Formats: sequence, structure tokens, C-alpha cells
Amino acid sequence: MILLVEQILNGLQLGITLFLMSAGLTLVFGIMQVINLAHGSFYMIGAYVGATVAAASSSFLLGVAAALTASALAGMAVESAVLRHLYKRDHLDQVLATFGLIFFFNELTRMIWGKQPLFMDVPVWLSGNIELLPGLIYPVYRLAVIMVGLLVALLLWFLFAKTRLGMQIRAGASNRDMVAALGVNIKLLYTLVFGLGTLLAGLAGVMAGPIFAVESGMGESILILTFVVIVIGGIGSVRGAVIGALLVGLVDTLGRAFLPLVLRLFLSSSYADGVGASLASMSIYIVMAAVLIWRPRGLFPIGS
Repeated sequence: MILLVEQILNGLQLGITLFLMSAGLTLVFGIMQVINLAHGSFYMIGAYVGATVAAASSSFLLGVAAALTASALAGMAVESAVLRHLYKRDHLDQVLATFGLIFFFNELTRMIWGKQPLFMDVPVWLSGNIELLPGLIYPVYRLAVIMVGLLVALLLWFLFAKTRLGMQIRAGASNRDMVAALGVNIKLLYTLVFGLGTLLAGLAGVMAGPIFAVESGMGESILILTFVVIVIGGIGSVRGAVIGALLVGLVDTLGRAFLPLVLRLFLSSSYADGVGASLASMSIYIVMAAVLIWRPRGLFPIGS
């Protein structure tokens, strides 16, 4: 029972990280109709800048602030210099351009920080463990990641449902030309939306820094899971990003933890471990296929 609860919390923590990634990516595609394969690069930028500033200043909060600023500014610069010229182009052009940006940012990080990975320390005030249940000791930092993700989800809901800026963003997604005719600076609006999306990716990166190694190319692996989340949740839906991310995080974590144990009841230990690891890696894609058979547009597509 204790192991199950612990793995559920680990799944929620992974799900929150995926939500921060997928929320930004699904916003950009749902509102701007841009496929951005380089989204993982902003996750990497947030991690690198956050780790560097935190190490230099001995302040985790300064590292987070620097990571958010760097990822947002980098995103707005990319939108202005590259993506703005691709809005009316075919999705293939967007894919090729953003795929090229992946190589650009990977090489840029190697030039600045070198090939060796960086390691980011957990801040003292978030270090240690807390006893959630008798016998269940869980890291405080991972709980903080979960709480930050939930707070971000609440703030995004408030932004899009209750503010004038959110109304303009939703209107711009529905009819860009009409919103521009009403006096809204649609170019600036799209730049801010893209910057918000990359800021969320940078936040995910800096929070993952103390858990994973910070290295060049770290954004590609999580980008694959992010696209799975978006397909499951529904393209353009923040609500779908929340549900899809938590579902993927739980399925992936629980599968890796328990599938080998279950298979050991029927197979030899070595064979069960190998088969279980393979099935666990496949599990999220099986879930994605099942969801698409049931709801081809995802769980919460725009307009549902």
C-alpha cells in the first residue's frame, strides 16, 4: 500500500511536469495553429539558465526567475524572427523550421556550457522528507513541484476565463482578422502567447533540474511524451492538457513500478523484468491508441 501511494505521487509529479510542457505547446497550436517541435528546447534553456544562476547566486528562487525570463524572451525572439513568417505557410514548413531550431539550440548550449551535464541542488528549504502517512516518507521538493503545477493550472484557468487578455486570446484563436479589425495588436498578442508557452516550458525545465541531469538534448525525450499528452487531451485544450498529463504520468510511473512485479507471478524474474519494462514503455502509447479509437479528437477537444 505504501509503495502504491508513493508511486502515485511520483506519477503526479511527472504528470505535472508534462502538464507545464503540454499546456504551452497546446496553447500555441490551438491559438496560433503553429506546430513547434522546438518546444523542448525552451525546457532545456530553462534548466540550463536556472542551474547556472542558482549555482552562481546560491539562490534557487533567483535561478527560477532567470529561467522563466530567459525561456520567455527566447520564445518571443523565435516567434518574431522565425515563426511569424510561417503562420500562413503549410504545417510541413513549420515542422522543418522548428526541427532545425532543435539542432540550433542543442549546439548553442554545447558552445556555452560544454558537453558535460550540469547538476542543480535542491534548495535547503525544500530539501529533506516529510512523513505523509505512517511509513510513507516522501521528498518535500517533489511535493512542491506538484503544488506549483496545480497553482499554474489555476492561474491559467483564471487568465483565459476571467481576464480581458484571455478574452482577446480566445477571440484571436476564433477569428484573427476580426480581432485585428477591432484594434487589437494581433502580432503582439501572438508574441505574448508564444512567450507564455515557452515560459511554462522553462518552468518545467528548472523544476526538473534538481531531479534530472541538465544536458544538451534533454528536451527531446520529454517532447515525445508531451505530444502524447496533447493527442490524448485534445489539441488546443488546457483542460485536456491537465487530464492527459496526469493520465500519462500515472500510467507510465505505475507501469514501470508494478508491471514487472505482476509478470513475476507467471514468468521467471529475469524474463518478467525485461517484458515488464518493454510493456511499461509501450503503455502510454496503448492508452493513446485506445483514447483515439474512443474519441478521435482527444478527450477534451476545443469546442467540446
